[in-house]
Amino acid sequence: MRKFLYLAVIAVGFWSCGGSSGGGDTPPTPEPEENNAPSSPSLTQPANNLLCIDNNLTFQWGAATDPDGDAVKYLLEISTNNQFSSIEHSFSNLTGTSKSVTLDKGVAYYWRVKATDTENASSGYSSTYQFYTEGVGIVNHLPFSPELISPVLNSVVTTAATTSLEWNASDADTADTLAYDVYFGTDNPPATVVSADQAEKTYTATIAGTTTYYWKVVVKDDKGGATIGQVWKFTTD
Repeated sequence: MRKFLYLAVIAVGFWSCGGSSGGGDTPPTPEPEENNAPSSPSLTQPANNLLCIDNNLTFQWGAATDPDGDAVKYLLEISTNNQFSSIEHSFSNLTGTSKSVTLDKGVAYYWRVKATDTENASSGYSSTYQFYTEGVGIVNHLPFSPELISPVLNSVVTTAATTSLEWNASDADTADTLAYDVYFGTDNPPATVVSADQAEKTYTATIAGTTTYYWKVVVKDDKGGATIGQVWKFTTD
């Protein structure tokens, strides 16, 4: 009988030790908080479509805001084409909202800025501003490169008999009258002029299904200046 009681006491002791282990579970590790990207900066100077009489410029933009209160740095990009397919000047990790840059004279430039926080979350790019640096003895400035409106670059267009090609263009010499040559076709780059010296910034093109089309616009002013635009592309379904 004593032996039985002794074994029972031992069994209770083991049960007590095993039962108490549940209270010592490690609490789950909390999930890290999601990081939010900063807002896109707003451009200030040089102003859009500005004719700069000096090629030593200070670029300025409005500060981005970060929802998490993170510190923000900026990337400034300057290009000679509005697609930024090549970058003339790039400045990263800027902690302030301005940067002084010396540029070539007599050149049309395009610039944009984006913000990145300390967790490497980036905003979208700002809008793109364009300006012209005054050249030595220049009396006429070439038009800015045309800006694509429609169809969106590399988009798929629903097949129809025609589609509307649309763009925008401007000139630092605001009094100049602009005209447009439209190149359109299935060759890259397009070699066929489908409309010449038109005043409208739109062209109705005839299209077929399951075809890739390329087009570009040459902008001409009334003083003999001309700027060849980028090649744009879309596909029909």
